[in-house]
Amino acid sequence: MNSHDDSHGHWDAFGRPLFDDPQARALSRVGVVDMGSNSVRMVVFDGAARSPAYFFNEKIMCGLGEGMNQTGRLNPEGRERAMVAMRRFKLLAEGMELSDLSVVATAAMRDAEDGREFRASVEAETGLKIHVIDGAEEARLSAQGVLLGWPGSYGLVCDIGGSSMELAEIGEGQVGRRMTSALGPYKLMDISGGRKAREKHIKHELKALAGYMGTQRDRLFLVGGSWRAIARIDMLRRDYPLHVLHEYRMNAENVRETIEFLENEDHDAVRKAAGVSSTRMALVPFAAEVLEGVVNCFEPSDIAISSYGIREGLLYEQMPQMLRDRDPLIEACRFAEAKDARLPGFGRQLYHFVLPLFPDASDARRRLIHAACRLHDVSWRAHPDYRAETCFDNATRANLGGLKHWERVYLGLALLHRYKNKREGTRFEDMYSLLDDAHQQEAEVLGKAMRFGAMLWTLEASAGHARLSWDGTRLALTLDPDMMDLYGEVARSRFKSLAQALGAEDFGVEAG
Repeated sequence: MNSHDDSHGHWDAFGRPLFDDPQARALSRVGVVDMGSNSVRMVVFDGAARSPAYFFNEKIMCGLGEGMNQTGRLNPEGRERAMVAMRRFKLLAEGMELSDLSVVATAAMRDAEDGREFRASVEAETGLKIHVIDGAEEARLSAQGVLLGWPGSYGLVCDIGGSSMELAEIGEGQVGRRMTSALGPYKLMDISGGRKAREKHIKHELKALAGYMGTQRDRLFLVGGSWRAIARIDMLRRDYPLHVLHEYRMNAENVRETIEFLENEDHDAVRKAAGVSSTRMALVPFAAEVLEGVVNCFEPSDIAISSYGIREGLLYEQMPQMLRDRDPLIEACRFAEAKDARLPGFGRQLYHFVLPLFPDASDARRRLIHAACRLHDVSWRAHPDYRAETCFDNATRANLGGLKHWERVYLGLALLHRYKNKREGTRFEDMYSLLDDAHQQEAEVLGKAMRFGAMLWTLEASAGHARLSWDGTRLALTLDPDMMDLYGEVARSRFKSLAQALGAEDFGVEAG
């Protein structure tokens, strides 16, 4: 796959695209298996390595760690289910021609009396090498998974599985202190004395964790299926309009209100409405008790759900530093443009064309503008009547790392206006509430600027041949004489629409 970006000799703040670099191409399809206490999952990553798509993703709820507190051994039924899953995953990997399948096993396999024997059985039957990692390594890989999605993030990563819970601190792109505990739901289920006994146990364990991890008042990143299930229930309770778990935000009050909601509602009805499996729902009340304790102990400034964890951490482990340092959103958008746009590389020209309309934009806002310009044409194959909706769907629901929910809606609205003048009357209107009026208006301006700019360019045209200027009152377009014929009837109409969106008192075109 070639990008016309590569023909340019200079680069802006986003750097040269790296998805065609040999070190990145080596990560274009990577398979990993996570053998956890509750589930066994195989994921195959593909696409832009820095922000990979999930080419394949299958989870089997095996419950390897269920009942281990009483027996000291892996759940017999779980062993059978896990073995069947691993045989299937081995065949799938061969069918996909994966060069390697990395397999890690966590708390249940490392703690069970028969863990070593089961590991040997799986390896003998499948030929796969299983790496049983300790709690500190599990915490590190989970934290690296968070860094894959939030390269500049800082705070505390909390990963809950079936039999354990890990903590790790992150900052400046690095994983710091980390620690494991026995605060997994399967372990809590077996504590006698009911909820009061569990609360006492949780408080005692968290005191030890806090003593080592130190004071944490930054963001709390939640990794793990039980946390995601609680987030789904929080979305249900709040009637939240965007059902994307990654980057979903909560605070301490939300957590407490959702726990109270769980205590007062029928669990089966809540489970069905929130889309949580019955196997997972059985663990949720215990995980909720742990979450309440974590929030009370560490008092985070806010709480973010991460869909990235150990599996993504394994991919991050294989990345060269130059790739780790890149923005996952921009790399994903570049890859999408190179793969699907009619004129790959044109998005960069479009970005420089529309940027004068946003003279005071912060670096974070320029990043969104750049992403929108890269994606402005990737949905061209959709039916014309549905392109606007397809663009909004792609931006708000696609697997794009490094995007807050309001930024997804901003990006979606900008791309919707790339093909549609009005945003009223769509099936997305409930999501607009995640943006204030000023940001909705700004997204409309960006979309209409992209719509207009797309009419004035060819790949061969240099960025200087068409220039916009905006002083807050007057919108002006300057075209080189040999480009004036591009400014036809439809282009004039779209330029007028852009001027109206800006609230321009005057607008005009001149040769220059």
